[in-house]
Amino acid sequence: MDVRRAHERYPGGDRAAGVESWHAFSFGPHYDPGNLRFGALIACNEERLAPGAGFDEHPHSHTEIVTWVTEGELTHRDSTGRETVLVAGDVQHLSAASGVRHTERNNSNSPLTFIQAWLTPLTPGGTPAYETVHGLADSTPYAVPQSGALLHVRHLRPGERAAIPDAAHVYVHVVRGEVRLGPESLTPGDAARLTGAEGMEAVALTPAELLLWEM
Repeated sequence: MDVRRAHERYPGGDRAAGVESWHAFSFGPHYDPGNLRFGALIACNEERLAPGAGFDEHPHSHTEIVTWVTEGELTHRDSTGRETVLVAGDVQHLSAASGVRHTERNNSNSPLTFIQAWLTPLTPGGTPAYETVHGLADSTPYAVPQSGALLHVRHLRPGERAAIPDAAHVYVHVVRGEVRLGPESLTPGDAARLTGAEGMEAVALTPAELLLWEM
């Protein structure tokens, strides 16, 4: 188990423009050859957008992009003309494949926070695809077969336990609250990278929200 604390994330974005980013992996000018990926994950970014702020149109290719909104409203538009508004509890999957362009903005009057994961596909190329699930339930993992990955969401009351998937790689990200994982206590923004997990559980010490990537 490799625990990475929230304060160890690389800062990014443009605060003057209302964009604050926190990167868990080597990203942009923050090059760290020892922190390039974990399993299929190559990025896990926490993005905070002030009202009216956002990311102008930009390209992606050969990447599976999964977004989980935790607060506010995210307006997403891609180069095919599709536009979607996502709210807390919604998950969005953009398969960039051979190439796509998109914008992400906070068009509301309230702050927006979302967690975005980038995963490498098993096979590069193909046709871009887009999917949105509104109100993803804890009992229904979200599959990203292009990367051989599953996203599990867990909302826990104090004292409740969440089983950690037995898998080659599991990435645990704490969105809210405090949980105990083995000997470690994890708080918002903390993450644990588990290799060869077997029979592990996360125990909520306060009301908590977790994202578990099974790979």
